[in-house]
Amino acid sequence: SVFEAVAQDSLMAAVKPALQHLVKVLAESNPGRYGFLWRWFDEIYVLLDLLLQQHYLARCSASFSENFYSLKRIPMGDGRQQLLATAGLPKRQHWKSLLLLVLVPYLKGKLEKLVSSLREEDEYSIHPPSSSWKRFYRAFLAAYPYVNMTWEGWFLIQQLGYILGKAEHHSPMLKLAGVRLVRLTAEDLQALEKKLAETTPVQTHSITSRVQSALRKALGGIAFSLSTGLSVSVFFLQFLDWWYSSENQETIKSLTALPTPPPPVHLEHEPSSALLPSLKSVCPLCRRVRVNATALATSGFVFCYRCAYSHVKAHQRCPVTGYATELQHLVKLYSPES
Repeated sequence: SVFEAVAQDSLMAAVKPALQHLVKVLAESNPGRYGFLWRWFDEIYVLLDLLLQQHYLARCSASFSENFYSLKRIPMGDGRQQLLATAGLPKRQHWKSLLLLVLVPYLKGKLEKLVSSLREEDEYSIHPPSSSWKRFYRAFLAAYPYVNMTWEGWFLIQQLGYILGKAEHHSPMLKLAGVRLVRLTAEDLQALEKKLAETTPVQTHSITSRVQSALRKALGGIAFSLSTGLSVSVFFLQFLDWWYSSENQETIKSLTALPTPPPPVHLEHEPSSALLPSLKSVCPLCRRVRVNATALATSGFVFCYRCAYSHVKAHQRCPVTGYATELQHLVKLYSPES
């Protein structure tokens, strides 16, 4: 259905932001050790994506997300009997699929970053108005929204045609690769399980063969871990997205907010304690309009600077709450008028 087809497209779009956030946390925690991961994240990700997609295309005739939804690719216009998923795609369709799966999203992401940086440069540009370079990238920035709208509209029209049964593909990328998606059959599933359970009985003594075998096993283990843990990861990604969404901030604050501390106890039995005046602009000590308003960091109450300084120097406590206070806790307040 179109829902499965669109869902498998958005699956990889959810994996990249999660890895990017993880790399960002690592880079901020230790820039000297992990900073290069953040600087070269796009290149490292496209390399890992290339290895992952190559593994699944060769093993399952499908991309990672297509295999997750039990789909496979078959050559378009092939009237012969469909081969099993373990047989792989013809070389032409295989390499076209690999390039369109990996290279196109990478180039599109780079183009979006370039447009964003050019827009920032255009706002704070140091080029003279008559500069030919400035005219060029302003024309590029003006044309990019229309190009992007055409690109997205192409995908939308293709999806509408697929929904109405007028097209064999929900995505133009599949048409360019010369393949179409079909469901895995029971024979495909049995062949995949058999291939996964197979072990090579032949012992190879060549160093190159051992390295290649170790790389294949490592890549297979990573792919299997991603496939089995992806459903749980997607659930937690959706949960984090809900948790940090602006619509739920009030609920989150009510769940995580610390209890409000009780008000300070007024020490009426202390001879040095002062009763708070009714007007907020009056000093609790001299009972006059405050001059050089000064707050005590230990309690938050505001006095005249001379009154607070004299009282704290003599008693080492707040006049209102009785909290232990020193002269270094006096904080000068500046009004907007000053």
